[in-house]
Amino acid sequence: MGQIIQTKAQFENKVSLGEAHLETDFILFRGDFRIKIHFKDISLVKANDGELKILFPEGEVIFYLGEKALNWANKIKNPKSIIDKLGVKPTSRAIVLGITDKKFLGELSKRTKLVQKKLSKDLDFIFYSAESVKDLGKMLSLKMHLKQDGAIWVVSRKGKEATIKDTEVIAEAKKAGLVDNKVVGFSPTHTALKLVIPKDKRRN
Repeated sequence: MGQIIQTKAQFENKVSLGEAHLETDFILFRGDFRIKIHFKDISLVKANDGELKILFPEGEVIFYLGEKALNWANKIKNPKSIIDKLGVKPTSRAIVLGITDKKFLGELSKRTKLVQKKLSKDLDFIFYSAESVKDLGKMLSLKMHLKQDGAIWVVSRKGKEATIKDTEVIAEAKKAGLVDNKVVGFSPTHTALKLVIPKDKRRN
């Protein structure tokens, strides 16, 4: 869901053409070799003459990005907050269901004072924790509380600790008349999938 560039990368004594992916909290390169570097593990980021140099525990990587090098360096140095990634504005009306992440809750309360305690009509965002496919069965009823251009963010465990798959979330969303259009890293342990009403199904 981030930026993708066809480029060349140098790692140790290896040089390869491939794809560099700049995501919200990591950079990934796929070519003759594969490297995934989380921003939190980076000790140095430097852009010079179209080259992006990154130092991380495994060594030094140089990406040859041309005019994009400085832009990528700035994004790595200044990553978006979780609230920015989720699209929350000061005017957003939202509700949180089942999510206890203190960092998220703190940032949300600072961004908007319109966090609801109970489900109401015309919400911009519903942040919903799901631990099982059974939990996803509530999406149809939750959809009834959204603005036509609002979104349900389904937050679930990721990696080896995952209890549901993105494909299961997407399948249940389809049953509720919703489509997915974005995924972000919610926290080190959780991911968030954005579900919206298709534009051609929204009421005027």
